[in-house]
Amino acid sequence: MRLLHTMLRVGNLDRSIQFYTGVLGMQLLRRNDYPEGRFTLAFVGYGDEAHHTVIELTHNWDTDSYELGTAFGHLAIATDDIHATCEAVRAKGGKVVREPGPMKHGTTVIAFVEDPDGYKIEFIQP
Repeated sequence: MRLLHTMLRVGNLDRSIQFYTGVLGMQLLRRNDYPEGRFTLAFVGYGDEAHHTVIELTHNWDTDSYELGTAFGHLAIATDDIHATCEAVRAKGGKVVREPGPMKHGTTVIAFVEDPDGYKIEFIQP
């Protein structure tokens, strides 16, 4: 068994695809419209779905935004240079919401950015 994907509901699919591909450097792997169901699925990631866990962006055509709730925490991405990664995100218009530094009560260096729908993405520097 293996983890295939995480699904996020997004209000503006093109804006979200631009963030995950243009800001975070992922690839758009596939995009499918389902007119009878009035939704579109787009899959993004750092590698093909056969070998990597990816993100499924779900856009319900009649919904412009979602309340994030309090149960979901964040996605995590490993990076070798967290400072350069945050600067690259910022330079591309992304929002860094927690600057790089040690995690609370630990030594692991982390930072957080936010996608256009408010989902948090944690960068971790091993």
